[in-house]
Amino acid sequence: MEAFQSMKALVARDGYSTLLVRRPMQATMLCVGCVVLLMFLICNYSSPFGVSAISHYFNNALLTKEKHESELEIILRNASMENKTVIITNLNDAWAEPGSIFDVFRESFQIGNQTQQFLNHLVVINWDQKAHARCQDIHPHCYQIESKTENATFSKEAFFMTQDYLHIVWKKIEFLGLVLQLGYNFVFTDTDIMWLRNPLEHFEEDADFQTSCDYFTGNSSDPNNAPNTGLSYVKSNEKTIWFYQFWFNSSKIYPDMHDQDAFNMIKMHPNVSSMNMKIRYISTTYFGLEKLHGIA
Repeated sequence: MEAFQSMKALVARDGYSTLLVRRPMQATMLCVGCVVLLMFLICNYSSPFGVSAISHYFNNALLTKEKHESELEIILRNASMENKTVIITNLNDAWAEPGSIFDVFRESFQIGNQTQQFLNHLVVINWDQKAHARCQDIHPHCYQIESKTENATFSKEAFFMTQDYLHIVWKKIEFLGLVLQLGYNFVFTDTDIMWLRNPLEHFEEDADFQTSCDYFTGNSSDPNNAPNTGLSYVKSNEKTIWFYQFWFNSSKIYPDMHDQDAFNMIKMHPNVSSMNMKIRYISTTYFGLEKLHGIA
């Protein structure tokens, strides 16, 4: 019995000794780990490609995106009709000066037959600060989007098929796709179209995408119609959201084409056909798009 008690005491002493050795080792390892972690964080903070810098970059990017989307959503909500439809046009400084195209465009809503109320649902997207400032002076729903590329600004007129022109028309398609993603239908109208009648009366109720024509065959569903996408009515749904992304991506395949010519190239693409999106072409009887365009 005494031998057993002595053995227990020995084991206890050995265990206590082991514990005394382990604790300092654990404490030392913890300190070393903290020092290494601290050095890692300091190095990464000072590096432009470090964890802190990357986190800071993405946090700022997300905040910027949320800010712009929030601003856009507020504008769309304020301009929207009851069925979440807005009218959209685009503008740069070349057409924004007093007495220029933009004033004639706005006046057409005021003097047209039952078109006055549509001016309250018009969202003007602006390509430069001057156009945006002018828009804000005379119109309630103005939104400024990207105004610069690496080598160009868009305060001057973008002549047909120049690089500035191509950049603007494709950026427009990307922007309209975002409007659809936010759940809004839209009527897009070039700024040189005069609104003299109510176009909504002539849109087909069950169509997903409708566009005016330069040449109309007499059949609104005939893909051989020659579209003029300067006036289009698009409903927000999965089909049109997909289509606008597909359309925008086609700019990589047809980099020297503008959006309307690219539309002509893709409108009968198998991927588009497989989506069963109802594309309709609006009769030239009601929509005569000659410069200056007019909705008759």
